[in-house]
Amino acid sequence: MKAKKLITNFAFAFFAFVILLSGCAKDDFEKIEFVCPLVISTDPVNGATSVALNKIITVTFNEAMDASTITSTTFIVNLGTTAVAGTISYAGTTATFIPASPLAPNTIYTARVTTSVKDISGNALQEDYVWSFSTSTIPAVTATDPVNLATAVLLNKVITATFSEAMIEATIIAPLTFTLKQGSTTIAGNLAYNGLILTFTPSSNLLAGTTYTATITTAAKNLAGNSIANNYVWTFTTSTIPTIISTDPLNLATGVALNKLITATFSEVMTEATITAASTFTLKQGTTNILGSVSYNGLVATFTPSSNLLSSTTYTATITTVAKNLVGNALANNYVWTFTTVGPSGPVGVDLKTAGQFGILGGTAISNNAGFSEIRNMDVGIYPGARSSITGFPPAIVVNGAIFASDDLAPPGVPAMLLQAKTDLTNAYLFAEGATSPAPATVSGDLGGLTLAPGIYKSTSTLLVQSGNLTLDAQGDVNAVWIFQIASDFTTVGGAGGSIILAGGAKAKNIFWQVGSSATIGDYTSFKGNVLALTSITMNAYAVAEGRMLARNGAVTMTSTNIINKPLD
Repeated sequence: MKAKKLITNFAFAFFAFVILLSGCAKDDFEKIEFVCPLVISTDPVNGATSVALNKIITVTFNEAMDASTITSTTFIVNLGTTAVAGTISYAGTTATFIPASPLAPNTIYTARVTTSVKDISGNALQEDYVWSFSTSTIPAVTATDPVNLATAVLLNKVITATFSEAMIEATIIAPLTFTLKQGSTTIAGNLAYNGLILTFTPSSNLLAGTTYTATITTAAKNLAGNSIANNYVWTFTTSTIPTIISTDPLNLATGVALNKLITATFSEVMTEATITAASTFTLKQGTTNILGSVSYNGLVATFTPSSNLLSSTTYTATITTVAKNLVGNALANNYVWTFTTVGPSGPVGVDLKTAGQFGILGGTAISNNAGFSEIRNMDVGIYPGARSSITGFPPAIVVNGAIFASDDLAPPGVPAMLLQAKTDLTNAYLFAEGATSPAPATVSGDLGGLTLAPGIYKSTSTLLVQSGNLTLDAQGDVNAVWIFQIASDFTTVGGAGGSIILAGGAKAKNIFWQVGSSATIGDYTSFKGNVLALTSITMNAYAVAEGRMLARNGAVTMTSTNIINKPLD
């Protein structure tokens, strides 16, 4: 036992001697303590990533150290082979390195604590302690919508900015982080952040044709607390509100041609489908829509009426806010303009006044000699002749009208009404006879086979329509007027030729035959117009008229199955 104890004591003494030689133990052989200084932790840890650029680097030891041994030569932070400048301090068991300036982003640093560092007993680290870490990135704005210097930006645009990495939401939606300004005026709106994207939604539409400046300040930080390097500023300009810069015809234009195509020129290119839409470009006469088609080419919208416009008529053209430019901006308001077409071709029309209610108005007699004649949608009247001078009714009938005579007692006022009608007829006759504008064209003999434009045609004797039909061509003007001034008798032969044919929109209501003696509408004649005869009028067998037979002084005679239709409006 003594020998065994002796061996054990010897071994212990030898082991203690070895430790003392290493400098890592106290010289108390009764109680050996291992006191080699060790690095037990670092901040950042070895291999750390995304380390903040303002990071303070610390080293914690297992025991109190000799502060004088912790210096810039024993606690080193390197970028590559270059030592990082900084301030070193020591407290408790922790050494601290504060870089003189922020660390570089996205960079690997190596930190080292050398064996020159000793504890308060003079024991040194047994080997250099080395670790590395990499810094976080500097966040950046990688994209914006709209892009910088964008033009034609939509007025309802939501502005976005995309960051290079995830950001701290609170720093993004802070009131002063993002601003949108028009000049010095801040635009109100709502901020949101999702994923990598900041979104700003203006409270109301942006102004047209206006430059805005968006700014993201350095208050925006990533998850490591790093700010963007500088304020990020970009500008963009909104799209314009399209306008109509001209029309043809101009607003309040007069004398517009009846075959006019109505056009409007826009300030910029428009979306064709919005121009040709049914409700976009309309033309009205009063409340009546004019039929037509709309086309668009270049900057010009064109309305093509399906038929000629009416003369002496005011039209209203409208282009609505359905019309939009290529980025979807509509006109600010409906664009409305008016114009008035040219006066009727030919002379001013003859105003029949109350005489116009009659299909037949005679002076001495009205007769239907044979057949089932009809006067449609007009009255029959005689003045100063009596009701007894009206014969042949029936079989002749008045459809949607009545017969009035100067001696009628009922209804009250018939004689006065007929006197007024006869007075109006006389005035109309005299107006037609004296019309001089445009200058009358002289005609004579037979007008059969001719085509006449609107105007005044004067015959100093009799006039015939015999060798063919007479065509009256309005040339697209439905208000065109003809006045025939016939000094003596007027006769149509009818049958195979001798009828009155209307063309180019001509209307029977606008044709006036002022006859200085008597008029005869021949057998089977298809007649158009209002006959204003000084003496008498005769309609031969089966003659049909769209117009009126108005005789100032004589009789109106229907010989066999004649039809008188009210002229169409």
